[in-house]
Amino acid sequence: MAVNLDDLYEQGMDTFNKGDYAAAEGLFHRILTVNPRFADIQNKLGIIYNQTSRMELAAQAFEAALNINPGYTEASLNLAITYSDLGQYEKAREVFERAARISKAGSSEIDPFIKGKLANEHLKIGAIYADLKLLDEAIDEYEKAIRLAPNFADIITRLGIAYREKGQFDEAISQFNRAKEVNSHFIPARVHLGLTYYSRGFYGLAEEEWQEALKIDPNNSAVKTYLNFVKPQQS
Repeated sequence: MAVNLDDLYEQGMDTFNKGDYAAAEGLFHRILTVNPRFADIQNKLGIIYNQTSRMELAAQAFEAALNINPGYTEASLNLAITYSDLGQYEKAREVFERAARISKAGSSEIDPFIKGKLANEHLKIGAIYADLKLLDEAIDEYEKAIRLAPNFADIITRLGIAYREKGQFDEAISQFNRAKEVNSHFIPARVHLGLTYYSRGFYGLAEEEWQEALKIDPNNSAVKTYLNFVKPQQS
């Protein structure tokens, strides 16, 4: 009896969308036995492997999807994330930057969902560089992320922290204020702006930021502690 690929695909997608990965995996493998050149199925298998902690298999599946369709942006991003999870950071960077170029070449405007995913990948790699104290590289990654997602206050705040750690306090203050403009209720921006003011001896300005943060979150124990620190400096 001939296999009806349409029926198998519908069953596979139904079980996949319901989170029944074991059943979906079996159905997807049956489809690939008949026709291995289904990029979407390879991508879905990669997601299943990733979600079930089989990262090497996930990478192989996403790679297979891209061999079939090199312009498959979702598979590229999934592969970049998987490489990152495997600790293969340079390969991850190469893949998602290629995905960004493909997206940009194919359209005058990258899809906002894709932009967000790309921005988060730049953020993750920036954080790795920051942990290694490679601050110029971290700043470069954060700035790439901000170009894709200019209204992400958390990324702008990370950029400010990197500048502060590099000793560029004026630029750090500028970035924290920018994050506040994007989201006036984003407490980390106010906390780090206060810390930067405090480190420069501007205790009154530090207190102002922390008082504003406490208005937003009256139970924030860290902010309360910082305020206790600043009072003796002003006496």
